[in-house]
Amino acid sequence: MTATVTSKGQVTLPAEARRRLGIRAGTRLEFIITDDDRLEVVRIGGSVRDLKGALPKPARALSLAEMDDAIAAGARRAGR
Repeated sequence: MTATVTSKGQVTLPAEARRRLGIRAGTRLEFIITDDDRLEVVRIGGSVRDLKGALPKPARALSLAEMDDAIAAGARRAGR
């Protein structure tokens, strides 16, 4: 993917990059210049709402007791 810098120093991010990275109007980006003179652009911040749809819906709803049991079992496996 390539983009051209305008006379005002602006760049339009290619649509594919915006789509894949979830970049929309208002998204904050951080620009990092690496030791080997490369520019990295990293999406920062974001909202919990951005996570909606990241996981499939469960086959059935769990009760609070079942969720507590699963959390406790995971903590035991992690050695906590």
